[in-house]
Amino acid sequence: MLPTIYIIGGITPFMEAQLVPHFTLIYDAKLEDSAKWLAEHGADVRYVLTNGHDGIASDYIDAMPHVKLISNYGVGYDAIDVSYMRDKGIIVTHTPDVLNEEVATTALMLMLSCYREFRYNEAHARTGAWEKDGNARLSRSADNRVVGIVGLGRIGTAIARKLEAFNAEIIYHNRNEKQVPYRYFDNLIEMAEAADTLIAITPGGASTNALISKEVFEALGPEGVFINVARGSVVDEPALISALETKTIAAAGLDVFAAEPHIPDQLKTLENVVLLPHIGSATEETRAAMGQLTVDNIICYEKTGAVHTPVPETAEIATVAKRG
Repeated sequence: MLPTIYIIGGITPFMEAQLVPHFTLIYDAKLEDSAKWLAEHGADVRYVLTNGHDGIASDYIDAMPHVKLISNYGVGYDAIDVSYMRDKGIIVTHTPDVLNEEVATTALMLMLSCYREFRYNEAHARTGAWEKDGNARLSRSADNRVVGIVGLGRIGTAIARKLEAFNAEIIYHNRNEKQVPYRYFDNLIEMAEAADTLIAITPGGASTNALISKEVFEALGPEGVFINVARGSVVDEPALISALETKTIAAAGLDVFAAEPHIPDQLKTLENVVLLPHIGSATEETRAAMGQLTVDNIICYEKTGAVHTPVPETAEIATVAKRG
């Protein structure tokens, strides 16, 4: 009998083709009654494959007493109670590094779109306003900006490197100071006051919930630009909407939202915000690499008892295998 993988959310045909010869795949979305199935068959499940948005409920895990690994498709895993999993001896893996460059490019794209008013200028060309009303209004330069990065991890570092081409001065706020050539702020409000642009790329979860607050927007100021490629939960969304409506800040570029896929109507109608449907890593190349690593973690564990990329919270209970 093949070991069973319980799959929450979708996987690609490429991922499925690699797993089918070695595992029995059970899709949560295809079950008429997940709770009933788990009550009857949960003991057969050895692996869970999920994603950073859907995660897995702890009561699901309670019905799977023999699960040893949750392989998460995505770098973020705040929808998984990793402390609970660690206490039960379950390793959680994720897909770091393979999406760094793409998310960094998305952050840069949003920043440029805000400064050069992409939405307004494209509409000016597309609607015929250029012919009718003449030249578009002037926008602002994205060069030579002081950019504050909230969360200087792998992706934050990639963002900083890409901003070098725009002669940006990089400052950052992190839990701990790092050995990097950028100015460190242990106080987020003070960093926002010093920044022209604030880019959030900190992990989600309880420790960062509503970290970007009304006070942060007030400190960023009426010429400030806010970019979020982290999680919607890191922002006080009503405070952000108010800051945009009242011009407390100049503009925002958002790839993530508090209740995805729902986007508040106020954000949809505001002219000074650029909206994307959480596409930070959504290229064919990057998603293929993420899917491969998600699969590799399961296959490696099945063959060797080791994984490639455990999340930090469960690294102490994991044996780490070298990646080829």
